[in-house]
Amino acid sequence: MSLPDADCRHGQWLRAIAERRDRAAFAALFLDFAPRLKAWLVRAGARPDLAEDMAQETMLAVWHKAALYDPARATAAAWIFTILRNRHIDQVRGTRARTEADFPPPPVSPAACPAPTQDAVLIAAERAARLHAALRTLPPDQRAALHLAYFEACSHTEMGKALGVPLGTVKSRLRLAMAKLRLALAEDEDEAAP
Repeated sequence: MSLPDADCRHGQWLRAIAERRDRAAFAALFLDFAPRLKAWLVRAGARPDLAEDMAQETMLAVWHKAALYDPARATAAAWIFTILRNRHIDQVRGTRARTEADFPPPPVSPAACPAPTQDAVLIAAERAARLHAALRTLPPDQRAALHLAYFEACSHTEMGKALGVPLGTVKSRLRLAMAKLRLALAEDEDEAAP
């Protein structure tokens, strides 16, 4: 799929989140962006564990601020990476003084996303259905961790208290769940390919 198609798909998911609080759209957006956000932070010098936490916090901000996204001003990717970059700057400024020139620019260029085609809408709906099916295959403890993290906006500490498990267990459940979802969705896409 070409980059403009991905830009449109991401914009559609943001609109679905903003208009309907669509959890499947958010989960799909998370699967596409969380690894990229973490990689950007690691390249910018963050420790991998802190990069993962900040990527998750950024995606949580995307969930809450989706209504602020304007496709006329930037692609969904540019908007999400701007949120990440601003959070990273705020975090680093809290620990030591640095200028904005010390941070690499987001790896995407802003561009308006054209209106989605019927095919793009159908593809997004099919992917959402695959995501729902993949979520149903997760063990209940992993599904509960995902729900608390991404739909209830709980911090890892709050999740540990709610689930009655240590912080490391919370993080392990989230990592395992995300890995299983990625694998399930990749297998579904391989099967759907002609």
